Amino acid sequence: MKDLDKNNTAEAERRQGRAGDPLGPNSEIGRKLKQYYNDLVADEVPDRFSQLLSQLEQTESALKKD
Repeated sequence: MKDLDKNNTAEAERRQGRAGDPLGPNSEIGRKLKQYYNDLVADEVPDRFSQLLSQLEQTESALKKD
């Protein structure tokens, strides 16, 4: 009977932990991925990449005019 009570208590604790943390046991991985993504988004676009995008837009607009 004591084992059953321990299992129920452990299960309740796990559920409470998941309710506060939607990622559950993967929360640390999720936090690191979110931090990496935020850092990546905050980085500036390199000048060469911006130039290539501009050239592509110009080419596409020229082709649409034809």
